[in-house]
Amino acid sequence: MAAKEMDLIIKDLTTNLQAQIDSFTPRVEAVDVGEVIDVGDGIARVSGLANVQSNELVEFSNGTLGVAFNLEEDRVGVIILGEYADLEEGQLVRRTQRIASVPVGDALLGRVVDPLGRPLDGKGAITTTKFRNIERIAPGVIERANVNRPVQTGIKPIDAMIPIGRGQRELIIGDRQTGKTAICVDTIINQKGQDLVCIYVAIGQKRSAIARLVATLEQYGALDYTIIVIASASEPASLQYIAPYAGCAIGEEVMENGVTIGGKLVKDALVVYDDLSKHAWAYRQVSLLMRRPPAREAYPGDVFYLHSRLLERAAQLSKERGAGSLTALPIIETLLGDVSAYIPTNVISITDGQIYLETDLFNAGIRPAMNVGISVSRVGGDAQTKAMKQVAGRLKGDMAQYRDLAAFASFGSDLDATTRRQLERGLRLTEILKQPQYQPVSLANQVVAIYAATNGYADAVPIGRMKDWEAAITRYVATQYPGILDAIDTEKKISDETTAKLKQACEEFKKSWS
Repeated sequence: MAAKEMDLIIKDLTTNLQAQIDSFTPRVEAVDVGEVIDVGDGIARVSGLANVQSNELVEFSNGTLGVAFNLEEDRVGVIILGEYADLEEGQLVRRTQRIASVPVGDALLGRVVDPLGRPLDGKGAITTTKFRNIERIAPGVIERANVNRPVQTGIKPIDAMIPIGRGQRELIIGDRQTGKTAICVDTIINQKGQDLVCIYVAIGQKRSAIARLVATLEQYGALDYTIIVIASASEPASLQYIAPYAGCAIGEEVMENGVTIGGKLVKDALVVYDDLSKHAWAYRQVSLLMRRPPAREAYPGDVFYLHSRLLERAAQLSKERGAGSLTALPIIETLLGDVSAYIPTNVISITDGQIYLETDLFNAGIRPAMNVGISVSRVGGDAQTKAMKQVAGRLKGDMAQYRDLAAFASFGSDLDATTRRQLERGLRLTEILKQPQYQPVSLANQVVAIYAATNGYADAVPIGRMKDWEAAITRYVATQYPGILDAIDTEKKISDETTAKLKQACEEFKKSWS
């Protein structure tokens, strides 16, 4: 019995195996394969890949990926995306027939990834079927609309005097340790409930600094709507070079197709490039290793195009294209305040304005350390809410007068009463515009504080007590006149009725304040 059963099993197996052999059709597949000529310092020269495309991913025999960077007559220059110590001359390289791309979509929200979309946060694989090429042509003029919706940063001097609009490119520039990253982190924290997806691209930074930033965003509940792309200082220059393009591609998916946050489709994205100085250094390193001819400061001749093709992808799309937006906040680090250096001037000319941070102001305790004279937003009031525009016009004028008079008063000449009053007002406005880190202020509270200060309700307050006065007046209005804050939040403007109530509230508070 046992022998018969064994014979049947063997017969079944034989029949199944024969059926599979009969159904097999041999398939000839042509694979474009090349050979490594030489390798080192994160780049490889490869022969034999005659049909490879620019920016196409290629795969080395050990599984390491690279990008076709230089297409020469008889060889291809490949930048290696990862560890290159195991690669050696004679190894085979094959085409993947896939242009360098990054995974996009809802699955990336709250994740920390590298420029190829591989997870770095230990939260498992990213499951998405959507991919986007990291390099893409920017939307044309006809596809765009006016920038007229604000990105509320929660930072008083920016929202009041240098407003940022959705779809704008606003440069943040200054020396090291002046609070450039702090402005961007505060802006990201303030987007809670504002229907804006944030993408933070860290280029060439220490891993410890990036880990602190991720922990901060998690602490303030901002990681739910944030995607972090990392190419740290320990990564090869090739990954640092493609990182901002990968972050931009993730943002373009939000702008064009949207992502779902809390059951709601969001089509507005904000991308922070921190920072493009290190990006230019990485590109210079890769280009020199590829023996591209150097130009000014040893940067290759196309270093302007490096950043212009990235930043031009930020846009406010027209209604026909879905009305999504991608806002860019590039960061540039200057050396000893030299904004006329090569890379800073390039990026200033590409962007729609700049926020200039000064070391002297930072050391004097004025934080954010914005030089309001040099800082500018070329979108201006178009991107401001009407409520802020109504109170900020007066603020800009007062601050401009204060700067002129402060320079004049430093000569020590006698001042008349009007001039002294303007100087005193300017000192108090400067105190009002100071703001601690990780404490973004809501639009309504900003409007109340600026309205009260510019209309003289703080003129008698000692300068050392201005922060107490500001906290007290916003608390007083919130408790005694909650309708004012609700009206500003909902209507986004100060009506005549709200103005009358706000004036009454300020006068009552002035009498009670001691």
